[in-house]
Amino acid sequence: MTSVPEVAITTKIKVPFFDVDSMHIVWHGHYVKYLELARCELLDSINYGYLEMAHSGYLWPVVDMRLKYVAPACFGQWIQVSCKLAEFETRLKLNYEIIDIDTGKRLTKAHTIQVAVARETQEMQFETPAILKQRLGIRCER
Repeated sequence: MTSVPEVAITTKIKVPFFDVDSMHIVWHGHYVKYLELARCELLDSINYGYLEMAHSGYLWPVVDMRLKYVAPACFGQWIQVSCKLAEFETRLKLNYEIIDIDTGKRLTKAHTIQVAVARETQEMQFETPAILKQRLGIRCER
């Protein structure tokens, strides 16, 4: 098994008014959007964003997502969303952490799992496509 390359990003978000409920805390469903923003940034950092995925012949749907809400994010609060590659063999697992920038307090922990699906056949791939390994800087054996 190949070790997981160190691929990680952090992005900052100021919680907008339209993401909060009547109590001025972020509605739980919007955290998914924050994860997606970080995930897209991480994938772009290895030049394998969603458009590149599709051009390479693969779709990568999210098949599992777990979130642990520790403390609420509030309107106007600056948060940092960290995203780190945890696994890439047979699936793509990304770990996330959302923290309050001012206090460093953890607000949310999460992970997502995506699988490669051949674009033309819609068949799930049970091996990591070579293109992802290449984008991660891993030599592919033939």
